[in-house]
Amino acid sequence: MQFTEEMFARHMRPINGSAIREIFKLLARPGMISFAGGNPSNTALEPQVISGLAREALEQYGTSLLQYGATDGFMPFRESAAAFLRDSLVNCEAADILPTQGGTQAFDVLLKALVNPGDAVLCESPTFLGAIQAMREYNARLISMPTDEQGVIVEAAEALIKQHHPKLMYVIPTFQNPTGITLSLERRKALAALASKYGVVIAEDDPYRDLRYSGEALPTIQSFDEEGWVVYMSSFSKYVAPGLRVGAAAVKNPLLLRKMVIGKQSADTHSPLLNQAIVDAYLRKGLMPGHLQRICGDYARQLQAMLEGFRHFPEGTVHTVPQGGLFVWAALPEGMDAMKAFEAAVEAGVAFVPGTHFYTEGGHMNTLRLNFSMSDIPTIEKGMEKLGGVISKL
Repeated sequence: MQFTEEMFARHMRPINGSAIREIFKLLARPGMISFAGGNPSNTALEPQVISGLAREALEQYGTSLLQYGATDGFMPFRESAAAFLRDSLVNCEAADILPTQGGTQAFDVLLKALVNPGDAVLCESPTFLGAIQAMREYNARLISMPTDEQGVIVEAAEALIKQHHPKLMYVIPTFQNPTGITLSLERRKALAALASKYGVVIAEDDPYRDLRYSGEALPTIQSFDEEGWVVYMSSFSKYVAPGLRVGAAAVKNPLLLRKMVIGKQSADTHSPLLNQAIVDAYLRKGLMPGHLQRICGDYARQLQAMLEGFRHFPEGTVHTVPQGGLFVWAALPEGMDAMKAFEAAVEAGVAFVPGTHFYTEGGHMNTLRLNFSMSDIPTIEKGMEKLGGVISKL
């Protein structure tokens, strides 16, 4: 007897996995320039610092870091993570923090706690394709919220809430993935008010917040939430090391936090204690401010090189000018197809992500997302010239 597609759960049959992960398979080709991923630069990673902190943590805590631990997390990390998030104007204490395997798991256990098959979930259009995949795995009914240069259009979001009665709203407010756009202050306040008025949980996914290169930081949506409707999801992947898989969810609603803890228990028992201890030590030693200052300076120059590289693209191409984060979003002239451009670009040795993958409904074939953090400036300059040339010939 053969194993067939019909043997899979119905909600998994149409899911093909992350487009970015598939594109990563191309990056092993010699000479391939990648604008496709969302990795921090290798120069932002600190193996010697991390190894030293791991050794110190093991000397301090011994076998307790190598044993099973509480799903609720390693308490020193919960304390230092809460302090770090409070500096970003997140209203939280250690008791509100759930350590997770990156921000991705925080969203997964939130979905597990709230979403029944067929429940409506609102999300930005476009939005992070990893979140789209996660929501579809829970058989959610995805409803796209219109956006503009200031983020989610609040009036449209309210109309969709009235129409679809969603359980959850997913928002990336700062240097949004994929567009790089930042949600305005007034709209942050308004979304928090909508959550309270209609009883909708907001998943505030904010992994890029401290990668700011210009402009002023804005308060979190969560800071305007007085009733525990906003779950703030952070990650140390883009700041310290993605391979550690350390994130944190700040959940002011004790009942919801408990359900998320239970959901995590069956997934992994707990996040690795040693990894939590490493990030805890990183924060307590005050290493984060200087590190962020250094990498933000580098990223700002890489971003500028990418923006200047659009001079090689066809006339009529428009793109965002982010104040931070890791991505630039572009729209080619109407009628052009970024999927076809992708195939030609890969042949020429440049990879990016076609924008259609970031829309729940597909379409928008002339859009694309470009990452600048993984390439140095000469590589960005070379890649943008090559990519612009390929697209111009289509």
